[in-house]
Amino acid sequence: MHPDRLFPADPGVRGIARRLYEAVRYAPIVSPHGHVDPRMLAEDTPFPHATALFVQPDHYVTRILHSAGIGLAELGVGAPPLPGDRARHAWRLLCSHWHLFRGTPVRYWLESELADVFDVRERPSAATADALYDTIGAQLTQPSHRPRALLERFGIEFLATTDDPADALEHHAALAGLGTRVVPTFRPDRYLEPAQPGWRDAVERLGVAADADVGSYKGYVAALEARRQTFLEHGAVSADHSHADAIAEPLDDTEAERLYADALAGTLRPEGATAFRRHMMFEMARMSCDDGLVLTLHPGIRRNHHPGTLAAFGPDSGHDIPTAVEFTRALQPLLARFGTHPNLHLVLFTVDATVFSREIAPLAGFYPSVYAGVPWWFLDNPGAIRSFQESVTEIAGFTRLSGFIDDTRAFCSIPARHDMARRLDAAHLAGLVAAHRLDEEEAADTLRALVVDQPRKVFKL
Repeated sequence: MHPDRLFPADPGVRGIARRLYEAVRYAPIVSPHGHVDPRMLAEDTPFPHATALFVQPDHYVTRILHSAGIGLAELGVGAPPLPGDRARHAWRLLCSHWHLFRGTPVRYWLESELADVFDVRERPSAATADALYDTIGAQLTQPSHRPRALLERFGIEFLATTDDPADALEHHAALAGLGTRVVPTFRPDRYLEPAQPGWRDAVERLGVAADADVGSYKGYVAALEARRQTFLEHGAVSADHSHADAIAEPLDDTEAERLYADALAGTLRPEGATAFRRHMMFEMARMSCDDGLVLTLHPGIRRNHHPGTLAAFGPDSGHDIPTAVEFTRALQPLLARFGTHPNLHLVLFTVDATVFSREIAPLAGFYPSVYAGVPWWFLDNPGAIRSFQESVTEIAGFTRLSGFIDDTRAFCSIPARHDMARRLDAAHLAGLVAAHRLDEEEAADTLRALVVDQPRKVFKL
């Protein structure tokens, strides 16, 4: 890969970007939000083949291949690691359709992973697929490419996973004392959505995990609070939330108790379910003020857009689609109550690029509790990141940003994604130096903060 990739074309500005980037190129990776399976690290079992590493867990890859008519079953979506010939076939599909990834960040990440982790220099294609599969496979049998060895090699200082509140967290317990700090993240969405299938069964499991009676609203809230404490004891730093909207609106206790009782009885109407969820988001903020867990919010996703794919492959299979979202009015009740609370850190993410400068940056530019989450998911691409840099920092400043979030299930893409962010930040800051808006020393300090200091501060590390 070209050493100046993602840097400005102007030679003078490019030189500044090179110097800034080199100062943070090997800085530790802080990853406060992602979806790596902690079991993989706890058991440290070798990856079976390239498909299990690059294709099956990465919905960024599989959704693009699916858009060209390739069946998700052929790619092993939602399945255990594919066996033998099926795994090789899926890899061949990726390589023979390499052209689909032109101009996408997925191509950038894959090329970085292949070059930096496996020393692959050939471009994937139908002609090179088998040789690459065997080359990668041979390396995966070596101790140097087992999960924990790669974790150390990648320089990951902090890694947060995403976990169900009723999870026993035994894998995190097994990882205590590892060089990298691996912690769970409290993800309670399914417990706050009484209209969703399986809600009552999930709440019963929550009660068992918390050793609490969830037959009443008061017991249900106590169970959530107890499990948050368990997560804190296992090192958790944040609670993560994603719902259809960002509205957090409190109810009085009597109304909350009534809606909860109706939910348990199966008689709750859709508008009541929405009101209960919005009330519980307000409660989540209240709990964060009490226990200190950072509250991360990323609403505005239509989950499981294609019913047939959901039925065949389950959730998180590549067909979650963004919708428009609003924050200013939605969060006003929450921020009126908690926006200046010293214990609240609220990080707002979006996949609706229109709200970055219109809503998120102004909120972060006033409320000491609010931070602008960087572009992620559909927006973690160079174009969207450049737009974010130019608009949000002009309104809120660099100190109100979350720091980079990789948000990935594909383990080897973590360093590739962080490298892309460092290069883009270096390029942006180099432009400010060239325009005489910052001197180079200030730019270097800012870049170091964005890479390491800011995520440590925002996520209370």
